[in-house]
Amino acid sequence: MGTELTIPSDLAEARRVQELIEGDLSAAAYTEHEVFSIKLALEEALVNAIKHGNQMDPDKRVFVVYSVTPDRFDIRITDEGAGFNPADVPDPTDPDNLERPCGRGLLLMRGFMTEVEYHGRGNVVSMAKVREAAAAE
Repeated sequence: MGTELTIPSDLAEARRVQELIEGDLSAAAYTEHEVFSIKLALEEALVNAIKHGNQMDPDKRVFVVYSVTPDRFDIRITDEGAGFNPADVPDPTDPDNLERPCGRGLLLMRGFMTEVEYHGRGNVVSMAKVREAAAAE
């Protein structure tokens, strides 16, 4: 699919991955708004993999595979955790859940990306951002 990276469960490593991808997006002439949107969704997905998936276990890894083309950005993030069912995460827009912090990251990811899918037992997420110019053709 493109570039493959394996990182330890370390938030500093997640930032390094974000910076690398940001550079690739800028090199492919993605707009500032597109880069910002992807970066936010990417940060949420990586933090979820490290904190919730791998429980910050330094012996567990996060696997990232991504590709950048002029038309779209695709990424797959896999952690070594037990997984989860996204349907079990409370809806953060429900009035009963407004004070609860969980679910906001998933909502952000869905809002900023064109496609968000969970695979297997829920420890793999793939996301895509189809560029507006490409989608209009």
